[in-house]
Amino acid sequence: MEQHKLPNATLILVFGILSIVTCCCYGILGLIFGIVALVLANKATSIYQENPENYTDYGNVKTGKILAIIGIVLSVLYLMMTIGMIAFFGFEDMQDPEMMREKMEELFG
Repeated sequence: MEQHKLPNATLILVFGILSIVTCCCYGILGLIFGIVALVLANKATSIYQENPENYTDYGNVKTGKILAIIGIVLSVLYLMMTIGMIAFFGFEDMQDPEMMREKMEELFG
């Protein structure tokens, strides 16, 4: 029987990598890429588990899923840090580098 590639196996891997790379974009892009990769990986895993001998590239799916989970965790942490900074310093102060430097000097001495 001929083996086929799992659908979206390469896309899952790419989105997993992008979720880590873009986690510092206020956490939003990394979160989106990570969630999409995780959903696609779960679909591909269920397809693979039905007939494992018919498909290849399951390693890409597993790797992409792990990278997506890491990207989601990093994105959530960065998003929480960003929300905390906005709550602590205020949005206007974060836009002005001079004001931000003064606030940081006050905070750390």
